[in-house]
Amino acid sequence: MTRLKIDMHTHIIPEHLPKWADKFGYGDFIHLHHHKEGAAMMMKGAKFFREIQANCWDPEIRMEEYAQHGTQVQVISTIPVLFSYDAKPDDGLEISRFLNDHMAEICHKYSKNYIGLATIPMQDEDLAIQELKRCKEELGLPGIQIGSNINDKNLSSPRFFPIFQACQELGMSVMIHPWNMMGFHSIERYWLPWLVGMPAETSRAACSLIFGGVLERLPDLRINFSHAGGSFLPTLGRIEHGFNCRPDLVAIDNPVNPREYLGKFWVDSITHDADLLEYVLKVQGSKRITLGSDYPFPLGDLEIGAYIEEMNLSEEVVEDIFCNAALEWLNLDKKQFEQ
Repeated sequence: MTRLKIDMHTHIIPEHLPKWADKFGYGDFIHLHHHKEGAAMMMKGAKFFREIQANCWDPEIRMEEYAQHGTQVQVISTIPVLFSYDAKPDDGLEISRFLNDHMAEICHKYSKNYIGLATIPMQDEDLAIQELKRCKEELGLPGIQIGSNINDKNLSSPRFFPIFQACQELGMSVMIHPWNMMGFHSIERYWLPWLVGMPAETSRAACSLIFGGVLERLPDLRINFSHAGGSFLPTLGRIEHGFNCRPDLVAIDNPVNPREYLGKFWVDSITHDADLLEYVLKVQGSKRITLGSDYPFPLGDLEIGAYIEEMNLSEEVVEDIFCNAALEWLNLDKKQFEQ
């Protein structure tokens, strides 16, 4: 039997985006300029952001490409630059609904190949919960993707707790993706926001949810930190030491040692380094590591876990990473993806 391989960290965008800035009368929202066949320029207002190819929006091209790496299923989520958390709340809701409807359409048409993670307007908790419920009850999406901070506010902010609480109650999984990297403008040279800022952002999110007591108060919340948890796991010794030596600064909202949360959340496998993945396996266990690629972007693992198969891991561990951990995180049954 063919081994099931679920890539739970991929991004997608509709081929045609409304010009939200024209409609709303403000902002530098992303729009696409299709300047040549099979490619488009992502424009942030009038400024060029990046060029993307048709595999960013065409589900059949994506299926052909990831089949080359023995992958049958992709979990799709929006490109974080489309979060639009700085939009007016009602406008943010409209953008979220547009993106989620597009994603659900793909998932329903190709139900054995795609799983969708919704986006919600985190800048307004009531609207965020409204869209969360719609995505669960009407669109059938099993989870959401959110940013590592919301307009520079940590995820531990009390205003976001009702959203996480609703996710637990609805059984919606949560993927946390770095974005709006701290110190972006001071470290922009050498692509440092993506090389240094992104891992730090993910650690910021993990520390916020742990130290803020969110994971303690919501033990059934299924969180997945992308990019193997960023710098959180590699620097956990320092984080724990800070917790122990300065509890007056660190342990003010949650007295539980951060190390106690290992294995209580998920991370994806994007380490680009077999030695680091060995460490992540040691501290997390294979049942809490999901296969991820960040497809179709060049900083991702575009061979989709090929190096994992060369690490002399047991078949059980490989199967956990390739599908079992993702299925548990998303609360889905393997049978629905059997070809």
